[in-house]
Amino acid sequence: MRLDVVTIFPEYLEPLNVSLVGKARARGQLDVHVHDLRSWTYDRHNTVDDTPYGGGPGMVMKTDPWGDALDSVLADGYETGCGEPALIVPTPSGRPFTQELAVHLSERPWLIFTPARYEGIDRRVIDEYATRMPVYEVSIGDYVLAGGEAAVLVVTEAVARLLPGVLGNAESHRDDSFAPGAMASLLEGPVYTKPPHWRGREIPEVLLSGHHGKIARWRRDEALRRTTAHRPDLIERCEPEAFDKKDWEMLSILGWEPDPDGEPYGRFWRRTGGVEE
Repeated sequence: MRLDVVTIFPEYLEPLNVSLVGKARARGQLDVHVHDLRSWTYDRHNTVDDTPYGGGPGMVMKTDPWGDALDSVLADGYETGCGEPALIVPTPSGRPFTQELAVHLSERPWLIFTPARYEGIDRRVIDEYATRMPVYEVSIGDYVLAGGEAAVLVVTEAVARLLPGVLGNAESHRDDSFAPGAMASLLEGPVYTKPPHWRGREIPEVLLSGHHGKIARWRRDEALRRTTAHRPDLIERCEPEAFDKKDWEMLSILGWEPDPDGEPYGRFWRRTGGVEE
């Protein structure tokens, strides 16, 4: 996979040289290019922003530097045969970045990131390049950052670990929170390692049993328990068919039952203290 990032703070992307992403780069599995947007400015102050039309606070990133930068990146990538690019625009007004989207992006050969600063990039830039390639406007959460570089690091790490050969064990992400399949709408449960006794706290006995079926069931139940505690909205959105008989037994213990009316209250009710929510 090739990955290009255009930014006014190239140094912010230094973490891409360490950990799994850094190792993937060293092995040639991930080809990362970080570009300074100011290289495509032509005035003495290297200006990349201007006041917004219509008034209001803040500044807006200009069209010309972004257009010239993206044209240059695209020309280089096409010349080296990188395949079809996709533009990733980190923005709090984008679609939520999910594990499902990370899996989808990991299957693409070339990603170009446009982390913005100030009030964002002139909308015409995004609309222009949407005519040339798929554009993904993504948000990593319901909050606003000073710039999009942190979001680039988040998306890159989530995507890169899914590339073949990046993780030491190819099965490592199978049971992750939100992993496609049985864990698609669940959070991963707690994990343990040696020693078995620590400060008066014990390992759950089932994990020491060697009984793979019971261990798998325990992990599934703990995933249901943690999701109920931290993200009940995930269970509410699930289709009832996503759960087997044993799941239903645990969900009942945790206070869930199917919602016979469906919308607008979701697919499940959660009973708390005898009160239906």
